[in-house]
Amino acid sequence: MIAGNPSAFTLDGTRTFLVGKDKVAVIDPGPDVADHVRALVSAVRDASERMIVLTHGHRDHAGATRELADAIGAAVWGPEGVEHVGHLLVDGDAVETDEGQLVAVHTPGHTSNHLCFYWPERRALFAGDMLLGRGDTTWVAEYPGCVADYFESIERLRELDISVAYPAHGPPLENVAKVLDRFARHRRIRVRQVEHALIGHEDATPEQLFEIVYGGSLPKGMEEPARLSLAALMEYVRGRDQT
Repeated sequence: MIAGNPSAFTLDGTRTFLVGKDKVAVIDPGPDVADHVRALVSAVRDASERMIVLTHGHRDHAGATRELADAIGAAVWGPEGVEHVGHLLVDGDAVETDEGQLVAVHTPGHTSNHLCFYWPERRALFAGDMLLGRGDTTWVAEYPGCVADYFESIERLRELDISVAYPAHGPPLENVAKVLDRFARHRRIRVRQVEHALIGHEDATPEQLFEIVYGGSLPKGMEEPARLSLAALMEYVRGRDQT
């Protein structure tokens, strides 16, 4: 189910996934958009047990949590540090539905507490914002160390037997190993660009390197997110050079 919040970041909107019928998990209820919340309430009306499961706390994923939980009488499961979570999940924990388990996989990078959920019965991954359904990049700029964490999370996902990934934004992804290669390759290309740009400019700020790395290739409105992403890449390169 897709919320009505399309944007450059959310693509066609946030996708909410339902796993189970009588014992159902609502994965990322999305933003507090009235039509979307009503649709979710209707979709799980006949279930006897309802749970909300969060990948992380960004508003486009978790903004409707409280309203939906109150409307359907659902317990809220998710990572530490996310508002309204009553049942904390850490790596390896499982949420039980009547269609199988959803196993939490800690995949920091987009946020430090980001979780994906692996559905072994279907060899499926609910990827949150770890991957997007189109393109080759996602937002990785929120906290110190996020780029290194993101690379490690990609490697963690390679360990799972995944036939299909369901990102929260964009269509499902098959050939998941190749998708992981593509997202890792994009980030490595950006790292190399920053490495080259810092030669002779070791003390440069993100603003000073912005044109060198990105030039005029960015869509309108993406300049500030790109600056933050560049700062995270610079922190990664400088930290790696010091080890």
